[in-house]
Amino acid sequence: VQLQAFGGGLVQAGGYLRLSCAASGRTFSSHSMGWFRQAPGKEREFVAYVDWSGTTTRYSESVEGRFTVSRDNAKNTVYLQMSSLKPEDTAVYYCAKMKGGVYYYRSSYDNWGQGTQVTVSS
Repeated sequence: VQLQAFGGGLVQAGGYLRLSCAASGRTFSSHSMGWFRQAPGKEREFVAYVDWSGTTTRYSESVEGRFTVSRDNAKNTVYLQMSSLKPEDTAVYYCAKMKGGVYYYRSSYDNWGQGTQVTVSS
């Protein structure tokens, strides 16, 4: 599975963006997926998780209630709807395929896509 994230951009605080992660490959629908982000000078951190069916989702505390993860297996795409954006949400956002393990561990994922930059101005 190859992944490509897009949809990032520059937005004012309080605004919203929707990121998409397009996947190639026939096995996409059988894999749980995650979103991570990496701000300058910081480690890549977990943002959101969605299981293979889209039924189960999990979020980091910092985005809970503001971000929504979803997927459309017919379109081989995972989404991250971000609202009430804050300057501290500024980062490069990555999607990744889960290979197993704990959903919020970076090591539980492989097939990292190319990230998309999100910049939130104050």
